[in-house]
Amino acid sequence: MVKNGNGNGVTIAPKNGNGANGSASAALPDVQKTQDERGIAIDEVGVSNIKFPVSMPLRDGGVANTVANISMRVALPHYEKGTHMSRFMIALHEKVDELGPASVKNVLQHLLELLDSETAYLDMSFPLFLNRPAPVTGISGLLDYECAFKGVLQKDGTYEKHIEVRVTAASLCPCSKNISQYGAHNQRSLITIKVRETDDLVWFEDLVEIAERNASCQMYPILKRPDEKAVTERAYENPKFVEDIVRDVAGELLDLKKSNKIRWFFVSSNNYESIHNHDAYAQIERGDPGKLLSRSSD
Repeated sequence: MVKNGNGNGVTIAPKNGNGANGSASAALPDVQKTQDERGIAIDEVGVSNIKFPVSMPLRDGGVANTVANISMRVALPHYEKGTHMSRFMIALHEKVDELGPASVKNVLQHLLELLDSETAYLDMSFPLFLNRPAPVTGISGLLDYECAFKGVLQKDGTYEKHIEVRVTAASLCPCSKNISQYGAHNQRSLITIKVRETDDLVWFEDLVEIAERNASCQMYPILKRPDEKAVTERAYENPKFVEDIVRDVAGELLDLKKSNKIRWFFVSSNNYESIHNHDAYAQIERGDPGKLLSRSSD
């Protein structure tokens, strides 16, 4: 019996073929392990779109319970007809307590051993809910952030990992403010940050805060009138073009890169224009994303 992060038990069949389930499987032909004559290796094969409950460690020592969308794949040599799909789900249940950025390498190692492969991949995306107190009244509520990470491990020990956050914030147009007698148009901006870590752990909350403090103003789940006044005035006093947002975020990420906390970063901002029927967009990318994950599809 294997317990997941919520304490629920999941029974896993023995891997060595012993027991009723193992004996029944051993008596059946294994088509997946037959030879394939086409001579074409498969870069990645496995399972995707798995909905699974996970407990994500937080920077302050707490834990966030959420539901993740998970994909797991391995490389398949040219001479094997197929992989064993059930073994991915077995690995997932056996390693559920290690499904986080700090320990995903252990999950990948388990996949390599269980599926006897040269390369293993794991992607995970999930909403992360963080408390955000209102700026004046202090009324707190939960705000959701889209987070993700992906890892790849080869049999020779080569390991790469990316983490990602998508943060909604407010931007106020500097040009509109400058040319108008009163007021200025503003809009929501979707800021995406991706980084490739070194051995140092970068928390999702770290990247969320970098995005929020470099917009005109951050989002809040609950605002009373004094809070709304403060938010409106903060954005007006801090106008940002889409170019300003990505440059200011990149400035902080370059500092992380110089201090050897990350090897690579990507930042983009998509501003959902309020006076146009199109969006404004900008992106910056610096560093080495890694040979393995840059080849893998997003």
